[in-house]
Amino acid sequence: MSLATIITTAAIAKPFTYVNARFGTVCTFPDQIFSKRMPEPENGDGLQWLSADGASVACYGSYNAGDATPESVVEEEKASTEPGHKVTYSKTGRNWAVLSGTKGDKIFYERCVFGKEDVIHTVWIEYPASFKSKYDPLVGAIAGSLKGP
Repeated sequence: MSLATIITTAAIAKPFTYVNARFGTVCTFPDQIFSKRMPEPENGDGLQWLSADGASVACYGSYNAGDATPESVVEEEKASTEPGHKVTYSKTGRNWAVLSGTKGDKIFYERCVFGKEDVIHTVWIEYPASFKSKYDPLVGAIAGSLKGP
């Protein structure tokens, strides 16, 4: 299902596409839901937006300084000792990794694409489990929109 279909189904206006100037990371999401843009970090690696009901979407790039692989991204997330953190789904490909799970009373979804010039492009979506039926239909399209230059 495309983001346009989901947005039409959810009766939301046109999607917003963010392009990070530093890394060229691109992702598209409904900015009527994720309407509060957070301040840009000094390093310019990406941005985060919040919704009125406690959800967030972050889109950013980073240099692969630690020689990460899709498999090591998954293993690192699974090894997290953060209280309430549990990976319930993960999958990897040649140049990508996806994960989802819970962090306390929130659900998270992360997609990483390993791009050119040793840059990892990431989208992180997090939302209260009580709003699962609202956000689950949006996650695939938002994550699927992630790309690098």
